[in-house]
Amino acid sequence: MGIRGKLRGGWERGRVLTAAHPLLVDIGVALLVQGAMTMPFLLPRAPGLPPATWAAYGLSTLTVVPLVWRRRAPLAVLFAVLAASLLYRLTVDGPGQPLPYTGLVVTYSIAALAAPPQRLIAGLVLVVAVPVGVWLNTRSARELTFSVFVFAAAYVFGRLTDARQRAHRVEAEQAAARERARIAREMHDILSHAVSLMIVQAEAGPVAVRAAPERAEAAFDAISATGRDAMVQLRHMLGLLRDGADEVDGTAPRAPQPGLAALPGLLDRVRGSGLDVVYRTAGDAGPVADGVGVTVHRVVQEALTNVVRHADAQTVTVELIVGETEVEVTVTDDGRGAQAVSRRGGHGLVGIRERAAAHGGGAVAGPGADGRGFEVRVRIPLAAAAEVRT
Repeated sequence: MGIRGKLRGGWERGRVLTAAHPLLVDIGVALLVQGAMTMPFLLPRAPGLPPATWAAYGLSTLTVVPLVWRRRAPLAVLFAVLAASLLYRLTVDGPGQPLPYTGLVVTYSIAALAAPPQRLIAGLVLVVAVPVGVWLNTRSARELTFSVFVFAAAYVFGRLTDARQRAHRVEAEQAAARERARIAREMHDILSHAVSLMIVQAEAGPVAVRAAPERAEAAFDAISATGRDAMVQLRHMLGLLRDGADEVDGTAPRAPQPGLAALPGLLDRVRGSGLDVVYRTAGDAGPVADGVGVTVHRVVQEALTNVVRHADAQTVTVELIVGETEVEVTVTDDGRGAQAVSRRGGHGLVGIRERAAAHGGGAVAGPGADGRGFEVRVRIPLAAAAEVRT
């Protein structure tokens, strides 16, 4: 793993740690504010002013400590900070601060984290507290204007943070829904294809045992090969659903999904069911992106599964044309055609259309050109597919 991968892994682990332990973030914020409020105590005071005392420093720290609970009880923290600040102002002559750090952090936290009723109460309290604080300090319009501005800015930043987090949650939910739909399509295609072929072979096995034992052995071998292939693909799919920890440390499964190169093997397994499969290709399949190859493979797989399950066909033709601007794949059988159309309208054809649409393409399914059999035709523009990949 290179430096870039290590940095990404460290960032991911840090993000997970802070998400799992928000208290660490709040403690860090409190320490940062404490550091800012300590600076005036370290700088020399002007002649004539009493020196800073430990009592004044202790009271200033008392205004910071409640920030540790800003996420769990923001409104209570606001009242605690205001009370500690008032006590500091009335009892000691300590150094002033260039900014009301604690008040600004609490205002931001309430705007970003609190419910609307709490935000309303906090707003009413600040409308009173800010002018009172200015009156106890300089009683100047300049300080009042500045204080109103910075507190309003802190509140606006808090609301913007809340809006951004809500948008991220919506995007995450939509992405999760799309991923669930994609995985559902993959699982459907894998299982439906494998189970259909295994059922056909299993039903033909007893007949072959009596009539042609050598064909029975081939049927059982085909069942075993189909099951093993399905297990490999399912393990790959389930591996993608594991925790992100494997991805961070580089041990996640990296095996590619089946693409154009795997089509001959897919067709051979279907031939093992007794169906005559004709495969024609045109163009150069080399430059086709992996995503397009996976889509074409799944489209052919689902179309052949429908033929095996519903068409009662003798021959199926798979034609793949790779052009300069698009990929076209056509699966045509000589089966029952229109009589089987209604039985093919389930998740399989819907999944084929969704796969094509995800790449900016389209799918057409219906009776063959001469009215016999059934045909599935999918077109995927290569330019749109490249944009999806990037």
